[in-house]
Amino acid sequence: MITAEQFRVYLTVFVSLTQYSKVQWIMKKIILPFLFVFYVSSIYAQPAVAEKIDTAKVGEEVLGMTETVYDFGKIPQGKPVTHIFEVINNGKDSLRISNVQASCGCTTPEWERDQVQAPGKKTKITVGYNAASEGQFMKYITVMYNGNQQKQITIKGEVWKTPLNSAPENAALKSLKEDFN
Repeated sequence: MITAEQFRVYLTVFVSLTQYSKVQWIMKKIILPFLFVFYVSSIYAQPAVAEKIDTAKVGEEVLGMTETVYDFGKIPQGKPVTHIFEVINNGKDSLRISNVQASCGCTTPEWERDQVQAPGKKTKITVGYNAASEGQFMKYITVMYNGNQQKQITIKGEVWKTPLNSAPENAALKSLKEDFN
């Protein structure tokens, strides 16, 4: 491939050689456009790279999941919640989940460690969330499997603050109870 600097040098030499002769001037009109086209095409040329395509990765992922995002909705503060993510081995070889790591300490993943899933078999990952802080949340859990492959699952929701005191007593209900006693 020719660089821009090399092209300028070639062009300068070419122009200086051809400016003295009329025959060379005609040659310049033929060769200069050819060089220009060659230069532009060499810039945009893509090298041919032979890629080996792994057929297991083309169609579907080895680690399949029925869902990758779960919304708990609104949950009361201080009440831990859990959800079970179903994992399916879509590959032709065995599946081994080596680690499941949460993005923070308030999220706790549990899975069957050291278990190898045969092709087509299912397992589960249970993710717990400790709803200690008020407000919306979105937590990411990274599933590491078969050596260096990863998949991310997400839990989200909104934690609402529970009242400090119980609800005030209903006077109408109290009088109704007294009437029946």
